[in-house]
Amino acid sequence: MKDKAVIIYSGGLDSTVLLTQCRKEYDEVIALNFDYGSKHNRKEREAARKITELLNIPYYEYDIPTICRGGEPHKFVHTVDFLRSDLLESGGEIPTEEYNAENMEKTIVPFRNGIMLSLGAGFTESIGFGRIAIANHAGDHTIYPDCRPGFIKSCRETIKRGTDKRIVLHAPFQYLTKAEIVKLGSEIGAPLELTWSCYKGEEYHCGMCATCRERKEAFNSAGVFDPTVYNSTK
Repeated sequence: MKDKAVIIYSGGLDSTVLLTQCRKEYDEVIALNFDYGSKHNRKEREAARKITELLNIPYYEYDIPTICRGGEPHKFVHTVDFLRSDLLESGGEIPTEEYNAENMEKTIVPFRNGIMLSLGAGFTESIGFGRIAIANHAGDHTIYPDCRPGFIKSCRETIKRGTDKRIVLHAPFQYLTKAEIVKLGSEIGAPLELTWSCYKGEEYHCGMCATCRERKEAFNSAGVFDPTVYNSTK
């Protein structure tokens, strides 16, 4: 029986390294991209389309639907009004300070990975694949509760039970640093130059937001050339 995996795929650095790795390890992979109303979803999706075409990997997109709010008359609101976070289009400014828990707390999208894994597990089971993979890593643990090993462990058990043991959750980066992921990506030939990280979602990486700072630091720490075009060199 072939080993087939669905990758929760944003077009970002971490998930691109995961996609490239899984492409080598599994018989068949599919990339599944979500638009949940963030400021940078458009840029991530542009990157995801380019990268999956380059790697010749089947690619699916899912837009979190609008929500019906009760009352007369019924009003339909986008996800950005249903979930609250500065990362979303309806939120405030993206932090430009150091990537840490205090500065990044406002960018937490409530239960984001739980939502994507739930939908992704259903998709994975529907198409008859046996694995679903996600690229959460050690640098996210203190900031995002739905990236921590305890959360992934519980999701793994929930997905196993909810699919009658048909689906296995794979999270191979959860104890790796961002720098280690960059180094791995460089070694396996992941197209890092095409990936998107910046939370602001402008034409180029801003170079100042916390995720851009984290990206720069990861390349530097890994000793890998950073091919990213930044608006700011600071």
